[in-house]
Amino acid sequence: MSAAQTTSLATEILDRVDLAVVGKRRPLEVVLATILAGGNVLLEDNPGLGKTLAARSLAQTLGLSFARAQFTPDLLPSDLTGSFIYHQGTGEFTFREGPLFTGLLLADEINRTPPKTQAALLEAMQEHQVTIEGTTFALPHPFHVIATANPVEYEGTYPLPEAQLDRFLTRVSFGYPTQEEELDVLQRRVARQREEIMLDPVTDTTGLLGMQAAVERIEVEPTVAAYCVRLAGATRAHPQLQIGASPRGSLALLLVGRAVAVIRGRDYVVPEDIKSVAVSVLAHRVSLRPELWMSELTGSSIIQTLLDSVPAPASHAAPVR
Repeated sequence: MSAAQTTSLATEILDRVDLAVVGKRRPLEVVLATILAGGNVLLEDNPGLGKTLAARSLAQTLGLSFARAQFTPDLLPSDLTGSFIYHQGTGEFTFREGPLFTGLLLADEINRTPPKTQAALLEAMQEHQVTIEGTTFALPHPFHVIATANPVEYEGTYPLPEAQLDRFLTRVSFGYPTQEEELDVLQRRVARQREEIMLDPVTDTTGLLGMQAAVERIEVEPTVAAYCVRLAGATRAHPQLQIGASPRGSLALLLVGRAVAVIRGRDYVVPEDIKSVAVSVLAHRVSLRPELWMSELTGSSIIQTLLDSVPAPASHAAPVR
């Protein structure tokens, strides 16, 4: 699949998801770019802002099988991975697949389940496989996780450790809609006369794999790659950060930047692509110094200041080939 074909499909996917998720084109672009880059997304926002709807809508338009796992304090790892079941009639054990065996998994409210169950996602997210009682099972290809977390109601929750946060290629927030967008939501609900929203697929598994292959061929100039390294390196030297982004952060900038470039109609990456995703890619990979935890500073605000202070290379223009 060519870059131009990928751009066309990505535009159609976003246009169709816009029918369900109103006014969130830019964050949805980052979510789609993350999937095209082969990664996983953490949607962190207040309740009721369309996180679950966005995940289901993307699965429908991408033609992926979809499963939702509601994370609760009593959820066990085997509830995600599946387990072996003994059949008395045959005297044999057979494996029953869990919700991980799907194309797109919605891990809903991931911070409400204990660390042992959260860790069950690690192998699946990184290796695209699960191991149960010494037997390894490959997950479908492609396989992606969209996890949600609410930054409120911390009682009874289990914050994700830094090691697991780092497994998410991006962290995205939708934010509250404008009054005009919220009115549009109400009017669309009245017009369709039902609660559920069903979207027709734009592509299928084969098409998504073709789009991901096209992203791998996107050109990245050495100056842009060096800019990714400088941004990640600046977080390690920042006086207000206890932990900066690892090399995985600079690599994530490059990977998501390539996908954003092709979504925007180019077969090469410009610094503006990197800037547009830097907060989503880097903010969850840094940690504030403990004495600043009660301040108004956040990882996102610090990454934004670095975008203003770290010099970017000059952009160039060229047509999509």
